[in-house]
Amino acid sequence: QVQLRESGGGLVQAGGSLRLSCVVSGSIFSLVTMVWYRQAPGKQRELVARIFSSGSTNYADSVKDRFAISRDNAKNTVYLQMNSLQPEDTAVYYCNCRYGREYWGQGTQVTVSS
Repeated sequence: QVQLRESGGGLVQAGGSLRLSCVVSGSIFSLVTMVWYRQAPGKQRELVARIFSSGSTNYADSVKDRFAISRDNAKNTVYLQMNSLQPEDTAVYYCNCRYGREYWGQGTQVTVSS
């Protein structure tokens, strides 16, 4: 019943910005915690940012002060604003939530060139 679809990835130069979006189907969006993960080649999946239904957020140390997660409950959408991007941010970024089980988006590629 729950489907997630990401968009907004692409190629950007170091120091640039991107904004990722994830649209969530269904009527439960406002009740769930939304999470962005990423996985770089040869690396383990990493939790990047999380936003609770209350609006509270937390971030991985590696992206603090550069990334910002937000949500628009009227649009069933969660965003990840990524600023000051660096090559080490290159990864596939995934949207995630748990509602009985874990749901994942298809992933969107972010590539940061030096």
